[in-house]
Amino acid sequence: MAARVAGLTLGVWGVLLVLLLVPLVLPTAWHYYIYSPASVGLWMISMVVTPAVACAYKWEWIRAGGK
Repeated sequence: MAARVAGLTLGVWGVLLVLLLVPLVLPTAWHYYIYSPASVGLWMISMVVTPAVACAYKWEWIRAGGK
């Protein structure tokens, strides 16, 4: 059960990290607007909240443990 929670959390963090890095391919002038303090703050909050939401959503899968 703990392995599934850890795996789900790491997966969510991986997706959020990719979403943070994707705008790097945009022109440099846009970085100021995309990486503003507000957007980075929201991203940091989502790093804490989203794994809990994902675990709550997939709780039956986590609890079943492969059965």
